[in-house]
Amino acid sequence: MKKVAIVHDWLTGMRGGEKCLECFCELFPHADLYTLIHTKGSCSETIENMHIITSLVDKIPGKDRYYRHMLPLFPFAIERFILKDYDLVLSSSHCAAKGIIPGPDTLHVSYVHSPMRYVWDMYDDYFGKSKVGRAQALIIPFFATFLRTWDVASAARVDNFIANSYHVAKRIRKYYRRDATVIHPPVDVDKFRVSETLGDYYLVVSAFAPYKRLDLAILAFNELGYRLKVVGTGQDEKRLKGLAGPNIEFLGWQPSDSLVDLYSGCKAFIFPGEEDFGITPLEAMASGRPVIAYAKGGALETVRGLGEDNPTGVFFKEQSVGALVKAVRDLEDNLACFDPLKIKEHSGRWARSRFKEEITKAIDGFQKDHGQGAHNNNNR
Repeated sequence: MKKVAIVHDWLTGMRGGEKCLECFCELFPHADLYTLIHTKGSCSETIENMHIITSLVDKIPGKDRYYRHMLPLFPFAIERFILKDYDLVLSSSHCAAKGIIPGPDTLHVSYVHSPMRYVWDMYDDYFGKSKVGRAQALIIPFFATFLRTWDVASAARVDNFIANSYHVAKRIRKYYRRDATVIHPPVDVDKFRVSETLGDYYLVVSAFAPYKRLDLAILAFNELGYRLKVVGTGQDEKRLKGLAGPNIEFLGWQPSDSLVDLYSGCKAFIFPGEEDFGITPLEAMASGRPVIAYAKGGALETVRGLGEDNPTGVFFKEQSVGALVKAVRDLEDNLACFDPLKIKEHSGRWARSRFKEEITKAIDGFQKDHGQGAHNNNNR
């Protein structure tokens, strides 16, 4: 039996990356799972039952709350994992996981949710002048330069890249000069249901990170006056709550059963940010509900806009309050165009079973090529 290691940036909750990781754990249940930080009990039972090995960063006091501030330490921490005795390393990376150092005979396959967005295309969203203090503004550029250099250099340690979307594959090509196989993330479509009765609210489900642009949704719904329910937490929570009017309700993170009910009962799902892929819109579509999405990034690969056959949502092309307000009104005017059962059927293309089959097929192909390469080298 081949010895397998899985590497994931951090285990602090169940978001899109962790839903991919859960499938990796099901495919390789006897693998060792390496991660920078583990908040025990924060992930699914499948993940928590793995043999989890953490980095030195996990021993720092306050790491559960302040781990994002430890970003400059992550390259050093990830490189300290000793992975030379594994036949296969599968990294699940949006930050530093792809930077592990594999053994000379180890096949390293990296499933990339995004190149390190903090220092590439979303640097200003995290570290722009309005986001940090004066002292931080002087220091952060030096760390960002180091992290960009390391991120590019460590890409050479990956034998085969898999991107979670064509949008991410383009960025892998731009920053790393490497090609990537595209395999979209999984959605547990069977968990979600189509409801015959709808509420009078719109829904957002998201971590409160700056690039998610939840401020757009809040300001737009302040203007519209429609009810908006917001599921999630994060570093932007205080600011976002300060923007919200009385028609906007913050629910925190919700358990799975409650989330299923919220999806199935909403008028539509709001997706205002540019995402690498975006699993939550597909969860909404698996509930038969249309999506109002910013027309950029992964949403363009999953949502069918008005004017297409069997539309599943409405796009807005500019990240502005006015554009989002108009998109909501367009949806209200065209509700009859959206067939909940056909929206649900559309989401089935991203089922978990499909994801696991495609990942297995890709890794089998990489292993075959890797073995042939090693054989050819030995005959020189």
